[in-house]
Amino acid sequence: MKMKAIVMTGANRPWEVQEIPVPKVEPGQVLVKVHASGMCYTDVWATQGYGGDIYPQTPGHEVVGEIVDIGAGVRTRRIGDRVGTTWVQSACGRCPYCRESRPLTGQTAMNCVEPRTTGFAAQGGHAEYIAIAAEGTVLLPDGLGYVDAAPMMCAGYTTWSALRDASLQPREKIAVVGIGGLGHMALQLSKACGFETIAVTHSPDKRELAVQLGADHVVANGKELRDIGGADVLLVTTNHFTSAEEAFTGLRVDGRAVLCGLDFARPFSISSEGIPFHMMRQKVIGSTHGGQHYLSEVLDLAAKGKVKPIVETFSLDQATEAYERLASGKMRFRGVFTPAG
Repeated sequence: MKMKAIVMTGANRPWEVQEIPVPKVEPGQVLVKVHASGMCYTDVWATQGYGGDIYPQTPGHEVVGEIVDIGAGVRTRRIGDRVGTTWVQSACGRCPYCRESRPLTGQTAMNCVEPRTTGFAAQGGHAEYIAIAAEGTVLLPDGLGYVDAAPMMCAGYTTWSALRDASLQPREKIAVVGIGGLGHMALQLSKACGFETIAVTHSPDKRELAVQLGADHVVANGKELRDIGGADVLLVTTNHFTSAEEAFTGLRVDGRAVLCGLDFARPFSISSEGIPFHMMRQKVIGSTHGGQHYLSEVLDLAAKGKVKPIVETFSLDQATEAYERLASGKMRFRGVFTPAG
């Protein structure tokens, strides 16, 4: 039996839509009919070769759909379940990192010798079907549509984990740096939690939208942020650390800068101008997927309408157009493939 899938055939080569075999369900796995698969900028980095020599491979790790088959030994999932999969499906269980029994989440998967990662070590979700480890799935809340659920599996998961990692206190102010695929959801999540929320964006056309999404204030840079009293937390959702470093000037005493965006072009640095950050008792926190309990929380918030992604939808046959929009930055928020139509 064949299925349609998007395939990365080599570093910096165009995506191809191919007919490939439907994956066989191995013990411990479930076969999912993909209803929606979100696009993440990580798909671009994988296509550019940052994921290593993984070709040929189908990208996509924001995957949601319906279970249509179950492998031997699976007891926690049933045919007909509506599920999503995490980027890290499972660990090897035997390497030194795994033997420390630490959580295998987000980029910490790189500490495992052989993790099963969706769209990298294992087939991704930009396809009609995907076989995934049952332990790497979560049940979707009733009432949450597939298209809205898909971006929650990474973008929503990432931003919510960053908010939780910030150890927020009552009456603190949150500044979201970069109002894009992650940032537009971070604004909604911050406001849903009752925090005074500030959007930091260089794009004038996003100012009104930022207010609609929950921003109490919109500023263009760190100086403007400082002029309105500063922020206790900088939630860095942008992939361009230059903007984040400049916004650091608006961080208050005891403030935290939480990095949940990635910039492969250059590392994050802190300016030596002004009062040294250690004398301001400031912290820089690296944040990624913080565990499936965080994912369940953000899915529940999405089901309750507290956060809703802004999406563009594509069929698999529109792979070339979708990739061009994502890679060029023309896709301002989230793109979602809908293989099931």
